[in-house]
Amino acid sequence: MNKSISVNQLKNLDDNKEEFILLDVRTDAEVLQSKIPIDSMHIPMNEIPNRITELDKNKNIIVYCKSGKRSQRVCDYLIQNNFKNIQNLDGGILAWANKIDPTLLIF
Repeated sequence: MNKSISVNQLKNLDDNKEEFILLDVRTDAEVLQSKIPIDSMHIPMNEIPNRITELDKNKNIIVYCKSGKRSQRVCDYLIQNNFKNIQNLDGGILAWANKIDPTLLIF
């Protein structure tokens, strides 16, 4: 069972310089339009199975997409592949734009 994390909790982690990997699983086109302004790793959802070795199983990984649905599926997949510290960003980039940064444009 994986946990979810709110955009406020994510911002706090970043503000406090905590160590985590922010994994963006949206498409290339979506990433070009906008992204959460935190250093992140981009692997589109459909490439995760082929690129899973790029992820460190020992790190805290926070997965996000547009709304939280695709990232939840990626979280489930990673947990099935023995990743332990996985969190889904609740509401995705839409929640970030809504609660943290209203200047972020989401299409």
